[in-house]
Amino acid sequence: MHQLQRREHAGSDTATGDVKIGYVGGGSQGWAHTLINDLAQCEDVSGTVALYDVDHEAAAKNAELGNRVVEQEGASGEWTFEAHRSLEEALDGAEFVICSIQDPPDETFVHDIDVPATYGIYQTVADTVGPGGVFRSLRAIPQYRRIAATVRAHCPDAWVINYTNPMTVCTRALYEEYPDINAIGLCHEVFGTQRLLAELAEKYVAEANDVSAEDIDVNVKGVNHFTWVDEAYWQGHDVFQYLDEELAARKPLPGNDPGDFDGESYWINNHQVAFDLYDTFGLLGAAGDRHLAEFVPWYLDIDEPSEIQRWGIRLTPSSARVDDGDGPAKMERYLSGDETFEFKESGEEAVDIVRALLGLEPLKTHVNYPNVGQTPDLTDGAVVETNALITGDRVAPVTAGTLPPEVRSMVQTHVTNQETLVAAGFAGDLDLAFRAFCNDALVTVQPDEAKALFAELVALERDYLTDYDLDDAAVLDAVALDD
Repeated sequence: MHQLQRREHAGSDTATGDVKIGYVGGGSQGWAHTLINDLAQCEDVSGTVALYDVDHEAAAKNAELGNRVVEQEGASGEWTFEAHRSLEEALDGAEFVICSIQDPPDETFVHDIDVPATYGIYQTVADTVGPGGVFRSLRAIPQYRRIAATVRAHCPDAWVINYTNPMTVCTRALYEEYPDINAIGLCHEVFGTQRLLAELAEKYVAEANDVSAEDIDVNVKGVNHFTWVDEAYWQGHDVFQYLDEELAARKPLPGNDPGDFDGESYWINNHQVAFDLYDTFGLLGAAGDRHLAEFVPWYLDIDEPSEIQRWGIRLTPSSARVDDGDGPAKMERYLSGDETFEFKESGEEAVDIVRALLGLEPLKTHVNYPNVGQTPDLTDGAVVETNALITGDRVAPVTAGTLPPEVRSMVQTHVTNQETLVAAGFAGDLDLAFRAFCNDALVTVQPDEAKALFAELVALERDYLTDYDLDDAAVLDAVALDD
């Protein structure tokens, strides 16, 4: 095995060695396996991945898997995977930190989905906005404060790449705790919109064949999972102009009946919500319909769960959030040698971003990053999602321009709620968090019901809310008095 040379300056085309990546949530059987897959196929960067997880055994298994994968036939990357028992040790001296964490779903996510449904509040995802997004934010903010503080103490110049939802709140908490941190949030939702636009290019542009989603240049603006596209080009051809023709072909919207998708995947997406938003506002919703539907009050204003299928999507039941599927069994087959880890094109960009920040190859992509003017009509400093140029240890957001006033008003409401949740998380103030909860588009119940729902979720998840002042929260006292 050859020794790769460390990069000496940004823009170098030489290979880079001895890079340390700290992985928070290193016991994951999702993102961690994607990272192993991508690093094992990366020929020009090498080093060590330090895995940390509160479930140390899971991180140790991933370390064992990673070390086996880089030795198997077809692997070209030179990496060593190590499991660490402390966050501080895993991040010490790291040049990159990747975060993908989640609390036990059966103790948290299940309640976020099931309890609001008893109040008639249905959620298609429940991890970004809505009652589920609010409580996931409240749980995540203290965790991300600790991550940021550890970065400040042990690797202050590292680049932090966050995959955890709620993406905006988690990334914003990093900056609130450590303002000088280098951090971005990554999400693959816009890639789906690029694939849709690639299909439209093939359909409407005469010379377009086998169009790659990567070749669709879009102008992205908004916040994570509530992003919008107002320009789309393929090799100089304006693809956005064909949306009206495609919209006419897809009408009527909604185009299905309740029950049409009972046997389909919970993650099905037919872009009906995205096109309906385009029909109404003139911009294309640039995330999956399951996410887009939660940011406005009307798509999920339903009496029965099956009604959402009219829009070509399904609710994600809590059972799908606790079912690991074949994950644990597949891991055991990998480690026992009964099954070979198959390399694939993951479609994720973490390794490409690492390469870009090391100066190997510039990359233009969409990222979640504090607003420094790239979306001038949204709150300064709030985390927004736009394109950025990543090169040579620098992330340069690309100016996306303003949103139409009627779209801006919707997006800004969510920005305000997210900023309020971060402030509540840092103050440990549940009453402040409840204001954001009440201002959420999906919380359409009466005020007394909103208080009861909020208090019920606090009671069920109080073990994960120890950083908050539960004893002096007026919203909890009000519910107790009503009882």
